[in-house]
Amino acid sequence: MRDAYHEELDSIGDGLVEMARLVGSAIGRATTALLDADLKVAESVIAADEKVDDLQRELETRAINLLARQQPVATDLRIVVTSLRMSADLERSGDLARHVAKLARLRFPVSAVPQDLHSTILEMGQLAQRLMAKAAEVIITKDVDDALELEADDDRMDELHRALFQHLLDDRWKHGIETAVDVTLVGRYYERFADHAVSVAKRVVYLVTGEHVDAMSPAPTPTEVAEGA
Repeated sequence: MRDAYHEELDSIGDGLVEMARLVGSAIGRATTALLDADLKVAESVIAADEKVDDLQRELETRAINLLARQQPVATDLRIVVTSLRMSADLERSGDLARHVAKLARLRFPVSAVPQDLHSTILEMGQLAQRLMAKAAEVIITKDVDDALELEADDDRMDELHRALFQHLLDDRWKHGIETAVDVTLVGRYYERFADHAVSVAKRVVYLVTGEHVDAMSPAPTPTEVAEGA
């Protein structure tokens, strides 16, 4: 009975990993659709989001059934509750990838992104995909150090987001209001996608340590260690 119980717990983790990999792939393909004005790819991203939604519903059902039947406590309870929260982050990430694809579809047959911003948006898309891939790996390994690194990795996304706004506010902007709105939305989608990847990693830290990242004391610096000796 307990073996079956732990297999169910493991299956919830497997579902989270699958969700993370699906949404990571989705943001990469949505970026391609956006920059290349590829309608076929955009439609595939939009359609594939239903699979992410199905996985979340399936995971929620498993978790709720587990809570009702097994009444887990301590670490097992933390796994179930934290997994539910991670699944919500991942489902929202899938929605954000779908939003990018929908914008690509809306502006087809031209790209919604001006050529002079392609490199910035491409980097944002690639970074979003890498962050989610790392989040998926952290779910598997439960490596706290790797999980904590995601927040630092996300700093680059914040830099790119700020650079995007600086470009929009430049007096030399010549692409009109509609394109400015499109670019503003796209930048927000990528920035929020990255935030959800970081949130997943933070939840893994809580799952392993029982502590929320924001409440954890920072590690002492070498100087502080030496002074305390």
